[in-house]
Amino acid sequence: MQTTIHHEINAFPAAKLSIENVSKDFDTRTGVVRALDNVSLTINEGEFVCFVGPSGCGKSTLLNIIAGLDTPDRGMALIDGAPIAGPGRDRMVMFQEHALFPWLDVIGNVMFGLRQKPNLTDKERLEVAKYYLWLVKMDNFAHANIHELSGGMRQRVALARSLAPNPKILLMDEPFSALDAMTREQLYGDIQDIWQKRRKTIIFVTHNVREAVCLGSRVILFSPHPGRIREQFDIDLPRPRNINNHDLADLSQSITSALKGYVAAESD
Repeated sequence: MQTTIHHEINAFPAAKLSIENVSKDFDTRTGVVRALDNVSLTINEGEFVCFVGPSGCGKSTLLNIIAGLDTPDRGMALIDGAPIAGPGRDRMVMFQEHALFPWLDVIGNVMFGLRQKPNLTDKERLEVAKYYLWLVKMDNFAHANIHELSGGMRQRVALARSLAPNPKILLMDEPFSALDAMTREQLYGDIQDIWQKRRKTIIFVTHNVREAVCLGSRVILFSPHPGRIREQFDIDLPRPRNINNHDLADLSQSITSALKGYVAAESD
């Protein structure tokens, strides 16, 4: 696809993210629960990092802190050395639910996020939206209504909408968990292709170890009670990766065994 949106593509270079001794508590009816305990982590420019762990391990809490939707009780999160003080257009979040606007068509949804970019003309916004729909293989459905799309197609549109403002960091919170296995496998290939083309910094939250190994350049293991980082794995398998590949399955099994060991140790 020919495009003239180079000014948009290069608007935000990739970011370096630093998490420094972050802890987070929540008040519940049964007392204070520590969701994160003294978590430190560095994510380099252009990495695809997956957070893995059971429910209650703090991985989504940390994602929300990075997004600026929550604040740590202790420690800090920084992008390129600057503390995160709240939400910003340098970070976009893609959730499990697509949250698309049903009264807008596909291209209207993608263009919606671009309204916050006053430096773009309407023609440029349209060019940007068309480019990202092409990137997620939805350019032939630009004028379709949202209710006409399958679940996987809606998530593709949600991905295009998240990418279109060209954030420094794309934050993905279990975005494929509600989809059927075949659709997930198709999207695994697509997101790998997009990452290799754009080298966007991506942080992906999942409880599925094999999904994390399939997608990530690094996998971070969390254990609960309280949420802590227990181990990190650099994933050096060639791309594109197939989730059913034997080497991928073997590595996933090793990481799963490590995760089970940490969870069991916390339960003792």
